[in-house]
Amino acid sequence: MTTNDKQANGVEDEPLFDPSILRELDFEHKSRATYNPNISPQNPGEMLKLRPLYRSDYDKGYMNLLSQLTKVGNVSREEFEARFNDLKGCGDTYYIVVIEDMSLNQVIGTGSLVKERKFLRQCASRGRIEDIVVNNAYRGKQLGKLLLDVLTILCQKIDCYRLSLECLDGMVKFYKQFGFDKEDGQNYMVQRFHD
Repeated sequence: MTTNDKQANGVEDEPLFDPSILRELDFEHKSRATYNPNISPQNPGEMLKLRPLYRSDYDKGYMNLLSQLTKVGNVSREEFEARFNDLKGCGDTYYIVVIEDMSLNQVIGTGSLVKERKFLRQCASRGRIEDIVVNNAYRGKQLGKLLLDVLTILCQKIDCYRLSLECLDGMVKFYKQFGFDKEDGQNYMVQRFHD
């Protein structure tokens, strides 16, 4: 798919961010995980493709995939496209990566990197990883590791000084293999306004 292709319905399609940034990642030298069998962003598995989120992914099960992670709601195509436009309009801020099963034209994995700009540290930026999910039928194929590895390397490439994520206690060991650690004196706290 090129940067601006037509969807099946004739509407112009586009990626959330420039796909070339993923091709430029130094995965071979910066990857923190071990893969057996060996997979990479260029070869995530048979008939699988790792790429940015595209507008057309609404029709490829993206919202259904997210529902395997948390409550999503009934998001219409119009709402999806409006949010896609909002995220794309924030240039160099939202990096949503997906894995598509090309044989089924379905998104089967995704993860998000959000670049937060600061005044601190000489106007530096920090990254946050969120919404990592792999379709239940594809778990055990190292795709979650691959998504996290790619987003971590991408965070370095877009010049963030720090990267963080939130996880359940049972996932701490998994994230440690990528260099994440609990910092002394730091606590994650939350206040929810909607269920």
